[in-house]
Amino acid sequence: MTTTTTPLDEDRVEAFAGELFETYTRGLLSFMIDIGYRTGLFEAAARGPATSAELAARAGLQERYVREWLGAMATGGVFGYAADTGAYTLPAEHAACLTGGGSANLAPFSQVPGLLAEHLDGVAQSFRAGGGVPYERFRPRFTDVMDALNRGLFDEQLITGILPLTGDLPARLAAGGARVADLGCGTGHSTNLLAAAYPAATFVGYDLAADAIGKARAEAAGMGLSNVTFEVCDVATLPVDRPFEAVFAFDAIHDQAAPAAVLRRVHDALVPGGWFVMVDIKADSDLAGNLGNPVAPLLYALSTLHCLTVSLAWGGTGLGTVWGEQLARRMLTEAGFGEVTVHDVPEDPLNSLYLCRKDG
Repeated sequence: MTTTTTPLDEDRVEAFAGELFETYTRGLLSFMIDIGYRTGLFEAAARGPATSAELAARAGLQERYVREWLGAMATGGVFGYAADTGAYTLPAEHAACLTGGGSANLAPFSQVPGLLAEHLDGVAQSFRAGGGVPYERFRPRFTDVMDALNRGLFDEQLITGILPLTGDLPARLAAGGARVADLGCGTGHSTNLLAAAYPAATFVGYDLAADAIGKARAEAAGMGLSNVTFEVCDVATLPVDRPFEAVFAFDAIHDQAAPAAVLRRVHDALVPGGWFVMVDIKADSDLAGNLGNPVAPLLYALSTLHCLTVSLAWGGTGLGTVWGEQLARRMLTEAGFGEVTVHDVPEDPLNSLYLCRKDG
């Protein structure tokens, strides 16, 4: 018996090895961006060129750490460096992506790798033993990271960009008397913005995390809102005794242990003709349809390291982040919704908006 092997293409080996090292390099660089975001270094650098000592003084930090950090930033292409003067420059185009309170600031996303890395051991063990890493282990840090990721988009787009896509729902909210639920509301910023924009309606935010609900209540009090309340609640047990005119869910359904049951519960909790506004991940349900999507590796990784594992930890179905539009449409239909329309979310390339109405 003889066997033959195909010779390795050494050029391909070398090229892939280079890609791997680039992946590892960029992965570690994300931690440097996280540090810059946490310490205010990007905001300080946006004020103009500076040496390491000058930048450290601006930010109130230790120069030796800042100097080493700047080495990573300069060699990583984030900062420019003038060897003759020792000055580092954050280009205006880069500053637009790393500073400010709006959705254009991508620096908050740098916190995600560090958060998920804390639970790699648990996820790896789940590969062998089954189950998953429970949601509560990700908190309370998860609460703050998600707030930082979403706050800018909600501030800029929720009232003026997302709501107009829902047709006559804004007019119904403005007319008064409407009851609205926000599922998986987290720190409640979306709920509070809605309550502030529509004082004649009443809003209830539901979330499983008591720490997040505490922050939501504190923000509502600080905003002087009297038409919003928050409850610690598993949305699989969403109350249906007093129907809602509208239910919102922002990137909350795909994490659920029993997403199909939650969608049916949402349907049952709505008045006839009520709206379900679901914002969730923009993807194809079939892997083949995602092969050309440049953010697909990010989505599948996020799913493996968080969304999938928190569902499986509860004995759930493990829907995953990348459940995709086709499956989402089917599950919404099976939950009882008739027409389902899908829209792009303004300034948010990662999500789609699903608009559903209950018959009647």
